[in-house]
This record gives sequence, C-alpha cells and structure tokens, in this order.
Amino acid sequence: MFAGKSEELLRRVRRAQLAGLAIEVVNHALDDRHAAGRVASHSGLSIASRSVPDVESLVELVGERELNLLAIDEAQFFGPELVPTVSRLVLTGMSVVVAGLCVTFDGRPFEPLPSLMALAEDVTKLTAVCAVCGQDAAFHQRVLTAEVADARVATAEHVGGIESYQARCRQHFGELGPRSA
Repeated sequence: MFAGKSEELLRRVRRAQLAGLAIEVVNHALDDRHAAGRVASHSGLSIASRSVPDVESLVELVGERELNLLAIDEAQFFGPELVPTVSRLVLTGMSVVVAGLCVTFDGRPFEPLPSLMALAEDVTKLTAVCAVCGQDAAFHQRVLTAEVADARVATAEHVGGIESYQARCRQHFGELGPRSA
C-alpha cells in the first residue's frame, strides 16, 4: 500500500488510451473505497473501470473481445484462479497489466501476486516510504484502533487506506507505532 501501484496502472492505461488501443480496466468488487466504477490512487487520480467479484466474472466481462490491454487493479483479491486466466489471455496476444499487493498485512505472500510475478515477462515492484524511519517499505502493517479492530475480522481481504494501514520497512514491520524522537 502507498507505493503507487494504482498510479502506475493508471499511467499505463492512459498511455494505451493515447495510442488508441482497445482497453478494459477492472477492479475487484471488494474495493469499495471510491465511487463505483473507478480505479483510484491514494493521491486522487482515477479512471473509469468495471467492478467484478471474481475471476469467472472477469472472464465473462472480457468475453471474445479483442482487447489490446486488460488492466486489473487489486488483483490480490481474485485468488489463485487469476494465474491461469491471465496466462490464457496473454496467449491470445492481449497485454495484461496487474496491480496488487504481494504481501499480506501480517507479512505472508499474498497469492496470486507472487505466482503472477514468477510467470510474468516484466515485473515492477514498487515500495512505499516507511512511516517510522523513511526508508523503502515493502510491507503494510494494519494499525487499527482497538475499537475498530474488534469490529472487523482479521483477514487479508480487509480493504482500507491510511486509517487502517501504514507502510513499514522490514526493520519496523511488526512494531506498534512510529517512534517518538
């Protein structure tokens, strides 16, 4: 989180639009932080998208259309079925750009991103800035207050922003909060 994954996806989509390519932008239905039908970055950039709840719906949406680019945001929520689906779509000549988290809030691999990264021709792994020390941060730590945490299930599928997560480097991942100077 906070590394610019959605912004990078949006940048690539905008370039494809300028080139006049046939594009479909998809977001997982679990991400309801922004208006329906939008992929948005934390910095406020956004673009129209289609929201789908699962890989089957994604395949149905794409159908037999001859797309040049399929852009998928919040790919971690699609599960392992996304891997063979992306592989099949790429074999048709379609470019597929996927953005998502490859690590859960508790530091475990967040499939399907690690598997997609292993099979991809090109991977851009972005890092955020550690909320504690300012170094590169590859982790995102859930920092909910006790009241909010009690009201939510501790699953990797929780969608949130700065109110729920902080970027952390490896050294500070797992600590309770920013150090005071």
